[in-house]
Amino acid sequence: MASAASSTCQRRYDVFLSFRGEDTRNNFTAHLYQALCQKGINTFIDDHKLERGQVISPDLFTAIENSMFSVVVLSQNYASSRWCLDELVKIVECMKSREQRVLPIFYNVDPSDVRKQRGIFGEGLAKHDQERLENMGRVQSWKDALTQVANLSGWDSRNKNEPLLIKEIVTTILNKLLSLSTGDIENMVGLDARIQEVEMRLCLESNNILMLGIWGMGGIGETTLAKAVYNKIRSQFEMCSFFENIGEDLAKKGLIRLQQKFLSQLLEEPNLNMKVLTSIKERLCSKKVLIVLDNVNDPLILKSLVGNQDWFGRGSRIILTTRDKRLLTSHGVFNIYEARRFSDEEAFEFLTHYSLKHELSIDDFMELSREVLGYAQGLPLALEVLGSFLFSMTREEGRNQLNKLKCTPNLKIQEVLEISYDGLDDKEKNIFLDIACFFVGEDKDYVIEILDGCGFFSLSGIRALLDKSLITIYLNKLMMHDLIQEMGREIVRRQSLEEPGERSRLWFHEDIYDALKRNTASEKIEGIFLNLSHLEETLDFTAQAFSRMSKLRLLKVYNSEDTSGNFKDTSNKEKCRVNFSKDFKLCYDCLRCLYLHGYSLKSLPSDFNPKNLVELSMPYSHIQQLWKGIKVLEKLKFIDLSHSKYLIETPDFSGVTNLRRLVLEGCVSLCKVDSSLEDLKNFSFLNLKNCKMLKSLPSSTCDLRSLETLILSGCSKFKEFSENFGSLEMLMELYADEIGLTVLPSSFSFLRNLKVLSFSGCKGPPSTFWVLPRRISNPIGPILQPLSGLCSLVLLKLSDCNLKDESNLSSLGSLSSLQWLDLRRNGFVTLPSTISQLSNLEVLALENCKRLQALPPVLQSSLIKLFVANCTSLKDFSSQVLKSLLQTWELQKHELMDYHNYRSFPELFAFISGSRIPDWIRYQSSGSEVKAELPPNWFNSNFQAFALSFVSFPQFILNKFVAHATFHCTSSDNSPSFDISTESTCCP
Repeated sequence: MASAASSTCQRRYDVFLSFRGEDTRNNFTAHLYQALCQKGINTFIDDHKLERGQVISPDLFTAIENSMFSVVVLSQNYASSRWCLDELVKIVECMKSREQRVLPIFYNVDPSDVRKQRGIFGEGLAKHDQERLENMGRVQSWKDALTQVANLSGWDSRNKNEPLLIKEIVTTILNKLLSLSTGDIENMVGLDARIQEVEMRLCLESNNILMLGIWGMGGIGETTLAKAVYNKIRSQFEMCSFFENIGEDLAKKGLIRLQQKFLSQLLEEPNLNMKVLTSIKERLCSKKVLIVLDNVNDPLILKSLVGNQDWFGRGSRIILTTRDKRLLTSHGVFNIYEARRFSDEEAFEFLTHYSLKHELSIDDFMELSREVLGYAQGLPLALEVLGSFLFSMTREEGRNQLNKLKCTPNLKIQEVLEISYDGLDDKEKNIFLDIACFFVGEDKDYVIEILDGCGFFSLSGIRALLDKSLITIYLNKLMMHDLIQEMGREIVRRQSLEEPGERSRLWFHEDIYDALKRNTASEKIEGIFLNLSHLEETLDFTAQAFSRMSKLRLLKVYNSEDTSGNFKDTSNKEKCRVNFSKDFKLCYDCLRCLYLHGYSLKSLPSDFNPKNLVELSMPYSHIQQLWKGIKVLEKLKFIDLSHSKYLIETPDFSGVTNLRRLVLEGCVSLCKVDSSLEDLKNFSFLNLKNCKMLKSLPSSTCDLRSLETLILSGCSKFKEFSENFGSLEMLMELYADEIGLTVLPSSFSFLRNLKVLSFSGCKGPPSTFWVLPRRISNPIGPILQPLSGLCSLVLLKLSDCNLKDESNLSSLGSLSSLQWLDLRRNGFVTLPSTISQLSNLEVLALENCKRLQALPPVLQSSLIKLFVANCTSLKDFSSQVLKSLLQTWELQKHELMDYHNYRSFPELFAFISGSRIPDWIRYQSSGSEVKAELPPNWFNSNFQAFALSFVSFPQFILNKFVAHATFHCTSSDNSPSFDISTESTCCP
């Protein structure tokens, strides 16, 4: 029988054990109690004997009321104890009033004897009748309780292996608890979906041994997720254990004590005393185990605790949480689940839970929530920390606290995130701090070049940052969570809280202004990035201010407004709030990146010789001549002098042997490009856009066998290419819009690697057409013949080029790789049938071809978009478009008939002018939804397409509009239903 000690606390129990002490106290019940406790099931038991005449303590009834389950061990002498029977009555009462779950165990008694109070069990109960109790109603309540409990589903111990029976009981209780419990994971929205994703990766139905990594940035919830998965599936394993923050255990206890704790928890032997490392395999190779190692930060942990899969029995699962992906892959764990941040909706729901604990108006909550969501960016840790105290403040206090966070990060968040930084080596730390302070959002390859120039081995360093979730890469740009960036910048700020000039990196304009204005910049400074758009006063760049910066690697003076991409209005960008003194110079020895927007001097200093320089950028400068003679700058790879309107000619590049990119866009006075370009063996990118005075390139340019991109658009005086232009064998992109070109050299067809060619706006003299080849002995040469050899060409733009029917467009049919053909705003009447030979063509743009009267009778099935808006001479254009398209769709019959392939249906969009839907579109509506009743068996070999037409009035100030359509198909005969979604953007 269970009794309660006077010290029993009012806390909730998982299980209340009711038993007859003299029958099972020292055997079955003791073993059951131990097994329940080993599984973490909080169980109430007290095996002290109650002496005759003692009254059961009220605390006992409280313990019953505060338990989720009551396990009643009905043994032979159970009914002979009035105290046991009183317990049972209370248990039945709680079963009815509190929905408590009661689980009977018939220990060496027949369940029917209990139910009918007969046999040995009934003899015990009969003794109470013989004692002529004053309250016979009490006996009846005992009988009723026994009958009700005996009718419940439970376990019959007769002819059962006792250890197996106990295991079965414990497993059942544990499963029921896990299904009922919300656990200690409070306010974890979105958890169910993430658990399901992890379970899919665990393949629990398989008997193979499997290791899974859960990886993510600090504070993103890897531990919470792993704990939730562990609690849900633990009952499916013979042995299981969750080792929280095991990296910290290794640091505190050492490897032997860590392995001892590991085995003690799994084997449920708390008294292990290990002197040396032992074999995990020998202990566990026959056991189906579930092991979670949380916060793994050292490969030694994996090697010593879960070295190989064959250390464990069939069906075992090992879950490893870490911030370092390299630890997983180096251990051969490639099954990795990346923990993800909250979506905006999940983050808002998360915060809503905190707001319910406080009396907040809707307006106050919404205002604070917007700020918190923007700050936390889906990081659960930040949402939890901020939500726990911000919503207890007034609106003014909350706003003040958020403003404080912008300059002083929350310590708790900072400490958690900084753990990942502490695990980096010195070079990786430098890379991280450079990115956090300067390079977020920059092109990865560019940053690698700069940081490699600093000797940081940045390729492997960036890999390390990726593996530790400190950075991400999106569209080849280095990205970083705002709180990670804030953490890095705070590390730099702590280098000198009061004196910015004593820090290694400066990016905040007020700190830079302070250090340079007071001449306090020290030799500790390695990088300065100054955004001119934030300066309110002019700042002097003097030799004295920079004289002590002997370790300066990176100097960038820039205007963030340059990122707008609008180079037509340069007046504001030419205004620079930095005054470069005539004696301005730097310590060049360590300099790798020099970017000076609006450099006001006419040339660089005569002693300019930064031998380690990788980038030299001086957009919107007053440079007339970059340098005289030859400068040996062998590590220089990037030069940008864009919009330097006084630059007349380029310098001699023969000493800059590793130059890769040269940007001279908008250098409107540039007349000459130096012939020394031919010495550049690695040169791949040349941008001369809008160099309006440039008439030609030196013939030696054609010796640039590594040149991949050439931009000449807007060079209105540029008349011709060299005869050997086709020697640019690696050229992949040529942009020559609106240039003064009249002819193409015959060697143009040798550009076998050219993928993008844009000649938009190259009209040439109307009488001769710009595309005429030079006169050669062969009189047959068609007008577009120089293009016919471009076998790799993917995109061709010939819009607004004065093309007529005489231009012999039929030669375009030989461009076998062409996917995008832009012929807008031209004067032809018909398109040649050879257009149908372009088997890879996906986009055909014919807008504003106002003389065009007919489309080709057949277009290729590869076509996705057809633009024919404002083709005013095109007769019955909607019918022509549909007819041309349907005749191209020759799909295989099985593709049409397979419902599962509906997503592979071709999608073709035709953009045409008009203000009404064609009459042949049967089902029409003025709203955003159209319902159509399809005939029976419509989805057969005769089906060709769905035709959707809509009228839109786009806001052309945006230069585009987006059409989105969803087909939802259902059937009355219970055939599979499906959705087809399509979307297209039209750019007029």
